[in-house]
Amino acid sequence: MLVNNGARYLHGADLLDGDDEAIADTIASGATGTVLITRHLLPLLRASAAADVVNLVSAVAEPRNHRSASHPAFYAAKAAQAGFADVLSARLRPEGIRVISLYPPDFDDADPLAPAWDTASRTAEDPLTAQSVTDCVLFAIGQPRDCFIRSFQFEQR
Repeated sequence: MLVNNGARYLHGADLLDGDDEAIADTIASGATGTVLITRHLLPLLRASAAADVVNLVSAVAEPRNHRSASHPAFYAAKAAQAGFADVLSARLRPEGIRVISLYPPDFDDADPLAPAWDTASRTAEDPLTAQSVTDCVLFAIGQPRDCFIRSFQFEQR
């Protein structure tokens, strides 16, 4: 299994926030990074009897989602990642490789080794937790190989 979870987050809602290098790094980490790591690990995925590619995209990649205060470059990176995952899902399905994308809103990202991981409140009034996102991934990859779950989209609070 390959999990594409890394992308540089850039603060600032205005396009003029951040310098050129930070903007380029943000787009490269989410877009180029996802494409290249998947490309280089694709031979191993193809050799596996049960390969999955999991992309933690973001709700910012959903059409007309303007709720996040993140930089427009982060929106661009995540939209590129979503487009890549979509085409990859269609192209790898005949080989039995599942491509699963998650589109969570901002969520509480507790350290899985910290006690708070097991004690976080997970009610309808609480923000989404990293544990819940992880549970969705585990659910998807735990399905029989004929079950292709393309994406998880979460309601916004």
